[in-house]
Amino acid sequence: MNFKLEATTEYSDARAGRITTAHGEIMTPIFMPVGTLGSVKAVHRHELEDDIKAQIILGNTYHLYLRPGISVLEKAGGLHKFSGWERPILTDSGGFQVFSLSSNRKLKEEGAYFQSHIDGSRHLFTPENVVDIQRSIGSDIMMALDECPPGDSDFPYARKSLDLTQRWLKRGWKRFKETEGRYGYSQTFFPIVQGCTYPELRREASRFVADLGAEGNAIGGLAVGEPTEKMYEMIEVVNEILPSDKPRYLMGVGTPANILEAIDRGVDMFDCVMPTRNGRNGMLFTSEGIMNMRNKKWADDFSPIDPNGTSYVDHSYSRAYLRHLFISSELLAMQIASIHNLAFYVHLTQQARSHIISGDFSQWKKEMIEKVTRRL
Repeated sequence: MNFKLEATTEYSDARAGRITTAHGEIMTPIFMPVGTLGSVKAVHRHELEDDIKAQIILGNTYHLYLRPGISVLEKAGGLHKFSGWERPILTDSGGFQVFSLSSNRKLKEEGAYFQSHIDGSRHLFTPENVVDIQRSIGSDIMMALDECPPGDSDFPYARKSLDLTQRWLKRGWKRFKETEGRYGYSQTFFPIVQGCTYPELRREASRFVADLGAEGNAIGGLAVGEPTEKMYEMIEVVNEILPSDKPRYLMGVGTPANILEAIDRGVDMFDCVMPTRNGRNGMLFTSEGIMNMRNKKWADDFSPIDPNGTSYVDHSYSRAYLRHLFISSELLAMQIASIHNLAFYVHLTQQARSHIISGDFSQWKKEMIEKVTRRL
């Protein structure tokens, strides 16, 4: 993988870059749709490519390991061929999913023991086998196994958790350096900065990660219950230390405003289930604010869903029609909303890129945050 920094800004740490992988280029800042099982829910591949204009999607090691299983993916030639998606793929290590199974997992020095949410079978993720699994999946960017502590963790727990994550990281990095990709192209490995909301732990973790010299780095353990301002503070603390010539990936964040604030603080890559999950429940993000499509006020509003979003909205669907679909529990409602929200998120990050390059990002960001946080 290669990262080229193309533009920076005055009065902000925002930057524009270009990541080159074996499966294509990624223009940063970038939002990455979440395709947990190798599929972005309710969205066809051609819609991802042509309507949403996604440059990269995510898969998840935990879910793909359990179903369809690594043997199937290896027989298919990896996730790209299995799914038909020919652009870059990033895979999360499954650490967050194991964290969310708090009643069905145990963390030990050797790794994370957990029970499958599908059939209750018992499994072990180690720093080494998580690398091996991601080699078999064939993702362009793979993540280190870590523990994601709750946002309200006390200092002793956060300290213990970070120590374990860093010991695991040493082992995962060693396994990555000792192995090669299975399908004839190179893969890259991102370590993850943890440390909860404690600046001293975040600084220590950032230095530990930076010293590895990986091709990119991730910031994990945020948007997990801590106050928003504390999240922004931790991003600033971490990005003071992470190398500026490597891409920075903020995991699992967040709202449009969160993303713009994180771009302002020097983050390049984002993912979140919010556009699709909230969209399936009738929440739409637009260039003028947030819409609840079940609201009666849209019942006879025949204007396009987002009249100002000419570059990413299908104007043949009106607000009234989409509300009718939601009220009628039509599956098409979830599909339209998911496509719209993902397109909005991807377009928002690409707009940010354009304004970084043109030099007026700070003013544009101020105006956009006012808009995207408004309830319509």
